[in-house]
Amino acid sequence: MRRVVAEALVVPRWVRWAAHGAVLSVLPSGLWRVAIAFGWDSGFDGFLDPSHFPGAGSFYLIGLSLFAEALGLLTLGLVHRWGEVLPDWVPVLGGRRIPTAAAVVPAALGAAAVTLVTALGAVTWTDSENMGSPDAPDGALWWVMTLCYAPLLAWGPLLGAVTVAYALRRRRGSTAAGRGRGRGEQHGGVALRGARLAGREARAAVGGR
Repeated sequence: MRRVVAEALVVPRWVRWAAHGAVLSVLPSGLWRVAIAFGWDSGFDGFLDPSHFPGAGSFYLIGLSLFAEALGLLTLGLVHRWGEVLPDWVPVLGGRRIPTAAAVVPAALGAAAVTLVTALGAVTWTDSENMGSPDAPDGALWWVMTLCYAPLLAWGPLLGAVTVAYALRRRRGSTAAGRGRGRGEQHGGVALRGARLAGREARAAVGGR
């Protein structure tokens, strides 16, 4: 039974690549913001003008980058054991199996939200409120920001694909475990009936004497 369950929970290589791709898709834009936080001239005027950094706004940009990357890293839980069973070091709940829905529902909603936001951002990228603004950079700096944010378009679809694969894998694992328990109960029943028959035969032999 253990062997069957283990095989059902194997993560395909493409799913692992997709999960790591989702994490890496967030990194370039985060590094772009962190560079600004330390005083790099991104070509923006206004709030992102380099004269404001380093400063109070640096905490916002760095915090935003760390938060986004932390969300991206959660994708790895969908391809690792700690995304199925809570680690032992977790207080009270350590070692308990994570309900499939508890992981799938937030991940699916996140994938949908990220896909929607990034797609909308791409459609309106050159609008006057975004990169078409007079305060926005131009030339090489325009392309630097664009190339740093472009990978975000892959985040939602990759997270969605990994989420579907996780849900299917957990379902197969549950089915395999159920079958294993069923076989165990069947074999146990056969063994019990055999023991009872042997007992009856033994009692009959003793009585015959």
